[in-house]
Amino acid sequence: MAAIGFYHLTRSGPDAALPRLLGRTLAASQRAVVLCAGDDRVRALDAALWASNDPDWLPHGTAASGDADLQPIWLTATDALPAPNNARFLFLLDGRTSEHLAGFDRVFDLFDGQDAGSVDAARARWLAAKAAGHTLSYWQQSERGWEKAP
Repeated sequence: MAAIGFYHLTRSGPDAALPRLLGRTLAASQRAVVLCAGDDRVRALDAALWASNDPDWLPHGTAASGDADLQPIWLTATDALPAPNNARFLFLLDGRTSEHLAGFDRVFDLFDGQDAGSVDAARARWLAAKAAGHTLSYWQQSERGWEKAP
């Protein structure tokens, strides 16, 4: 079973929060797959990560750039296992779900706390993950960064 963290975005959107989380992933010598809502979203996130300044270097790839096995971060709209880049960490954006949660060590479910529909959908994903036996944690943005709920 996976350790799934639900990340309640209250101070920024995913394009601002994701780079730091991915930076920590790379610092832990891990690989990541970022599952997005569609190909347009993949292209937009690709551009946002290359423009990131904190951290200022997030090596990543997409199906358009190829060579998934060489990429520490893989951006995709396709839910697949094994991960194209052999990642053990999965980031879920845009309300995406995955049929392959148990195939990852850690899952990061980022959701927009300013959108009631997004919050409700995250609650439903929480209940489904709990029923499936995953280990769950809840994180919320604060002025000091991420705070884990007890």
